[in-house]
Amino acid sequence: MHQRRLGRAGLEVSEGGYGAWGIGNSGWIGAEDDESLRALDRAIDLGLNFIDTALMYGDGHSERLVGRTVRGRSETVYVASKIPPKTLEWPGDPASSASETFPGDWVRECTEKRLEMQQFHVWHDDWLEQGDWRETVEALKAEGKIGAFGVSINDHPPDTALALVRSGVVDTVQVIYNVFDQSPEDELFDAVREHDVGVLVRVPLDEGGLTGRIGPDSTFPDQDFRNTYCAGDRKREVRERVDAIERDLGIGDEEIVASALRYHLSSGMRSVRNVEANLAVADGRGLSAEQVERLRAHRWVRDFYC
Repeated sequence: MHQRRLGRAGLEVSEGGYGAWGIGNSGWIGAEDDESLRALDRAIDLGLNFIDTALMYGDGHSERLVGRTVRGRSETVYVASKIPPKTLEWPGDPASSASETFPGDWVRECTEKRLEMQQFHVWHDDWLEQGDWRETVEALKAEGKIGAFGVSINDHPPDTALALVRSGVVDTVQVIYNVFDQSPEDELFDAVREHDVGVLVRVPLDEGGLTGRIGPDSTFPDQDFRNTYCAGDRKREVRERVDAIERDLGIGDEEIVASALRYHLSSGMRSVRNVEANLAVADGRGLSAEQVERLRAHRWVRDFYC
C-alpha cells in the first residue's frame, strides 16, 4: 500500500487509515466484535499501518479492540486516539474556556492510559492561548509518552483551527473532507502545507452517503446516530446528489466509493469486505484533473450534525 509522510510528525503512514468509531458500537450500531477484529487484522495484512480511535468510541471499547489487534501483530502500527473534552460538549464552543475543556491534569490522565499519538477530540482557536494544555502536551512529549499531538477539528468549520496550525504547536489535524464537504480546500490545506502539518481525513464517505447505499427508503437500527444525521428529507437529498455525481463521472453505484476515496488522494471500515474494497484505492493514484474539476461542482454546504 502506498504511504505518505504525516507532516511534521514524520511518520510514514498508509494512505488508507482505519477509522475505528464504527467498531465501538456507539453511534454506529450493529458491529460484531469478531468481525471487527477480523477486519482490523485484514487491514494490516493489506498494508494499513494507521488506526484512528477515541476514548468516546464506545467508552473505550474501540480502543480495547484496537489494542488486542495491535498487540498481536509484529508490524509497526501507529494508533492515534483522542481525548474527549472534559465538559463532554461537542463541538468546541468558544464560549467555554480551554481550562474547562482540556485542563492539563485531564490531558495527562487521558494520555497516560494510552501512550500513543494523542489528539483533542474538539477544538476552537480561542483556546490557543488559554489554560495549561500546551505546557502539558510539551511535557508529555519530553517524557516520551506521546510522539505526536493533533486535534480533531469541529464538524464543518475548518477555519476554527487555522491559528493552531500556524502556531507550530500541532503536528496533525483531523478534518471532515469529502466530495460534498470541500471546505478544507479554501484555507486549511494551504496552511497545513506551509507549516508541514499532517492531515487525517475523516468522514470521507459522508457517513455512508457517498457509498450509493442510502436512499429515501433506507432504514437504520434503533439508536444509530444516522437516524438523526439522515432525518427528514435528507436521505432523498443524498441519493439525488449521488445520482448527479454518477452521471457527471459516467459511473454507477459500484464505482462511487472508489471515486469518492480517490478524490482525497487527488488534492468507516467495520467488515472485511469494506476493508478490502476501501484499501484497494490507497495505491497512490488519484482521479484525473477533469474528474476532480467535475466533482468540485458537487460541493454541498450543510451541517447534518446539527
